[in-house]
Amino acid sequence: MHIRTRFAPSPTGFIHLGNLRSALYPWAFARHNKGDFILRIEDTDLERSTQEAVDVIIEGMSWLGLDLDEGPIYQMQRIDRYREVVKQMLDAGLAYPCYMSEEELNQLRDQQMANKEKPRYNGLWRPEPGKTLPQIPEGVNPVIRFKNPIGGSVIWNDAVKGQIEISNDELDDLVIARPDGTPTYNFCVVIDDMDMKITHVIRGDDHVNNTPRQINIMKALGGTPPVYAHLPTVLNDLGEKMSKRNGAMSVRDYQKAGYLPEAILNYLARLGWSHGDAEVFTKEQFVGWFDLESLGRSPAQHNPEKLLWLNHQYIQNADPAKLAESTKPFAHELGIDTESGPDFIQVVGLLKDRANTLIEIA
Repeated sequence: MHIRTRFAPSPTGFIHLGNLRSALYPWAFARHNKGDFILRIEDTDLERSTQEAVDVIIEGMSWLGLDLDEGPIYQMQRIDRYREVVKQMLDAGLAYPCYMSEEELNQLRDQQMANKEKPRYNGLWRPEPGKTLPQIPEGVNPVIRFKNPIGGSVIWNDAVKGQIEISNDELDDLVIARPDGTPTYNFCVVIDDMDMKITHVIRGDDHVNNTPRQINIMKALGGTPPVYAHLPTVLNDLGEKMSKRNGAMSVRDYQKAGYLPEAILNYLARLGWSHGDAEVFTKEQFVGWFDLESLGRSPAQHNPEKLLWLNHQYIQNADPAKLAESTKPFAHELGIDTESGPDFIQVVGLLKDRANTLIEIA
């Protein structure tokens, strides 16, 4: 099997360390297996997606040395392809138009919750043999729903979590296209993974609930689901899920704070993966050692002190000439003339053993 992995972020906010780990592991798996690593930008959320967020993603990956084989590929440039597959599914009876309004859907959910039932679409517009459908209302553009299998279960062997089984009765008929014809996230992901021949999907475990829906759509279209590996959450130092809201720093923040990309990569690698007692290792060693079997099953805890310690190790052991070049922008910011006076490389060589960041050297 020729391994093909992907990193598929939504450009709806800044990218922090927890996000980047979801790029590092599929990159390392592809490199270890001499496969392909693809960047796919999932930008179908037009209201929240921004070019600046895309730029930060690409800059951050480039800074860490996560090179691409394909991409960036933008979902919005593939809209015609998604619409073509929606039409095929309608023609094949795998999907159907649903005219239930938002108001009717909310009423249905309220009623179900009052009855202590799980809120879900009730299949009102789902065509079945011998069933009479309601009259189509005038002037209403329908959503398109996938005919999810009834009965049975979706079962997959997750490379991190082990076997997962979810009953089809827990899943309702997913909306795959909105009233204006734009496709939805879970649908686009499936078409992309099939078209791009993705063999392994390595992503955060917040996607576990999406996986059975994606597997069902993929199987309905005659595809073979990839191997899934769902990574446990990265928690901040207070034990909360890492996010911008509770103080997570963006990749740019770490660059500006004087961290070395080698230290960040080493630290990220250890956030949920281990190789014996190895703490400090090169990117080449990491790629050589990496496998899915060594991924941890428990949430990883972000430790700023550990990251600072690692950065210190890398600064201590850095080549003085390279380190001086990396330090120059920080020195210039402080108004230091690095060309006249004592030899800047020698000065950096003298200071590096007691500095934790490039800013401290400057």
